[in-house]
Amino acid sequence: MAAGLLREDDEVVYEDSAYLGIEKRDEIRNSPQLSVIAYRISRRPGRLPKVSDNAIDWEQHIENQKSSVRSKVEHPYRIMKNIFGFRKIVYRGLRKNLNRLHVLFASANLYMLARASGSLSPA
Repeated sequence: MAAGLLREDDEVVYEDSAYLGIEKRDEIRNSPQLSVIAYRISRRPGRLPKVSDNAIDWEQHIENQKSSVRSKVEHPYRIMKNIFGFRKIVYRGLRKNLNRLHVLFASANLYMLARASGSLSPA
C-alpha cells in the first residue's frame, strides 16, 4: 500500500516509524521514479541514543523537526475528525464518500482561515 500512496513528482517524503525500511521494498527499489525520493522516516523512540543532561541531543532535535513537518500535514485531518465529526466512515458509495471528503476538506480550510485571520470576509 505504501507505494500506492507516493506520487511520481514527490521529491521528499516524511513518514512515521511504521514505514521503516520502505526504501528497501522491491516495488520502491525497482521503480525509477520512486527510488530517487528522499525518505525521511522517524525513528522509534526506543532506538534513540541516550545522552547525558549537559549534552546537546541532536538526534532528538532531528526527530522533532521531522515530526513538525508531518504535523502540519495531519492537522486538517484532526479538524475533520474532531470538529466536523468524520470519525466513522458511512458507506454510501465511492462518489458520495469522495464528495463528502471534498466538502469536509473545504470546510476545514475555511475553519483554519477563520481561526487564523478572525474573519472570512475579504480584506
